[in-house]
Amino acid sequence: MDTSAAVLTPDLARAARALAQVSAQTVATASELTRAEVRDFEHGRTALGPDALRRLRRALEAYGVIFLDEDARFGAGVRKKFNRLKVRRLETWENEGGPWAEDDI
Repeated sequence: MDTSAAVLTPDLARAARALAQVSAQTVATASELTRAEVRDFEHGRTALGPDALRRLRRALEAYGVIFLDEDARFGAGVRKKFNRLKVRRLETWENEGGPWAEDDI
């Protein structure tokens, strides 16, 4: 059974988007939802079906967040996928080699 959407609550979705520092429109586009659907879900005004929840969660994960399941000690949560050192390394690697352009090969 796929439980990828089970832990995605409105609060977690809103926290994940804030942590990823992406707009509701960006997440909506990536998850094939409308901006209004994302915002309404985050504020508890509407529910999303299992497929929409899976797409939303995958979109948020693609922007660098990890969802943490609830356990005996702590509630469910969200955190960044990479620590600061890893982010600096990734940014350095991305900036090496000059500006982005199509390969001529």
